[in-house]
Amino acid sequence: MNFISNAHAQGGAAGGGMEMIIMLAVFGLIFYFMIFRPQSKRVKEHKNLMASLSKGDEVLTNGGLVGKIAKITEDNDYVLLSLSEQSQVTIKKDFISAVLPKGSIQSL
Repeated sequence: MNFISNAHAQGGAAGGGMEMIIMLAVFGLIFYFMIFRPQSKRVKEHKNLMASLSKGDEVLTNGGLVGKIAKITEDNDYVLLSLSEQSQVTIKKDFISAVLPKGSIQSL
């Protein structure tokens, strides 16, 4: 009944530590290039977009609203968006997804 000690004696290679470290490094590189780096690029582009907003820009929001910026308040990051002559909406600056070319609202 000495099977366990015989099995350990015949086990062979016990040094798989270096292979595990290489595999973890490869997974780390895949994570960096496929997830982290593209996301950080999108965040940087969005910050540049937020910094370039000015009164009179025509914008598209995440909710699908298209309007012209009527007022920007820098202290609390809110934007007054004019949807038409009569209606205005206050939205958070972060919810602006794109700046449209001038004249886009008339073409809709």
